[in-house]
Amino acid sequence: MASVAFLGLGVMGYPMAAHLKNKGGHDVTVYNRTTAKAEQWVAQHGGQLAPTPRQAAEGKDFVFSCVGNDDDLRSVTIGANGAFQAMKKGSIFIDNTTASAEVARELAAKADASGFEFLDAPVSGGQAGAENGVLTVMVGGKQEVFDRARPVIDAFARMVGLMGPAGSGQLTKMINQICIAGLVQGLAEGINFGKKAGLDIEKVVEVISKGAAGSWQMENRHKTMNAGKYDHGFAIDWMRKDLGICLEEADRNGAALPVTALVDQFYKEVQLMGGKRWDTSALLARLEK
Repeated sequence: MASVAFLGLGVMGYPMAAHLKNKGGHDVTVYNRTTAKAEQWVAQHGGQLAPTPRQAAEGKDFVFSCVGNDDDLRSVTIGANGAFQAMKKGSIFIDNTTASAEVARELAAKADASGFEFLDAPVSGGQAGAENGVLTVMVGGKQEVFDRARPVIDAFARMVGLMGPAGSGQLTKMINQICIAGLVQGLAEGINFGKKAGLDIEKVVEVISKGAAGSWQMENRHKTMNAGKYDHGFAIDWMRKDLGICLEEADRNGAALPVTALVDQFYKEVQLMGGKRWDTSALLARLEK
């Protein structure tokens, strides 16, 4: 059993922290910007709550964070009452936020200078993956630190991989989002085409999902897309945040992302349709408007 803190109890962090407590058997202290959410978590799962990230992190072996963006991450780490002020020597800070590789490298350097460790460890699998404890975790950092942290991370993951030095986890998550964007747009176009051709979409997908066109998106989203229901996953607001990170990084490293840039604009159109909180499969709604 390890002494653990978890900062950020959103749709992902809330169940991830619960798995650390219930499946991992760790002693967990939680912090959330809205205290009522932390109180609810403690009432449901036990453990302790702290009023600031600094107090949550004090004396802990491992500190996790899962917040919104680079600014939120800096706030809970190096901001006023940030966790980095209280990290003990040799402890490990594990960030599960989808953020930039730049902030990951910045925080890793600050941690190293202060005598503790930092891993950037964004996750994939959505709310369902978090709730079921089967997330994919892409990690950037040192091998020996990864080896120490992996048994703890395993409480909410089915796949954990070290991708390289600091920032590599975030870069891998960018690739994940780039691939998803193109897949969902292709699926949306295929379903729209099939409807206009008068085909039975369920029959079509039953056949083509077993061939080269098959994907997780097809298996798990075609039914809700066909029914026009877009409340089953990762919100478009967050996807656009992630794709913005991808496009900014591509500007730095020279990669060409023409399809990603186009799909990002399609998501902007869906936002303007009122779909900010619809899930990413709502690209079909844009074609059917």
